[in-house]
Amino acid sequence: MAMQTSNGDDAITDINVTPLVDVCLVLVIIFMAVAPFAVQAGIKVLESRAKAGVGKVTASENVQVRLRKNGTLTVNGRPSSFPRLFQDVEGALSASRDKMVIITADDSNKVGDVVNMMDTSKQAGAEKVAIMKAE
Repeated sequence: MAMQTSNGDDAITDINVTPLVDVCLVLVIIFMAVAPFAVQAGIKVLESRAKAGVGKVTASENVQVRLRKNGTLTVNGRPSSFPRLFQDVEGALSASRDKMVIITADDSNKVGDVVNMMDTSKQAGAEKVAIMKAE
């Protein structure tokens, strides 16, 4: 078989993949560099385990924040309101050893209210926040 020699007049029909590979490698490097920054800050949620409470502070020593179906808010059984929630939780946390707030809400409560309670508790100095479903 004879080999064809290319004339200067023939069109180049081969696909040049070098620029494609270069662009792909640059994109991979960019994604690898940006990926650690794409992690969003959020709330760390830990699942409870059996015997997790052995030797821990009892629930009565923690701060109990409760939002009822009718919208009444209580901190450790005492009536409160959303404008006073920060002061009430901050005062209750000063007597707590574990600095844990347990938030209890009903199914019919708005998610925004529960998130507001969690945020206010963290700002008041809570180191741990637990969420419980009301019975």
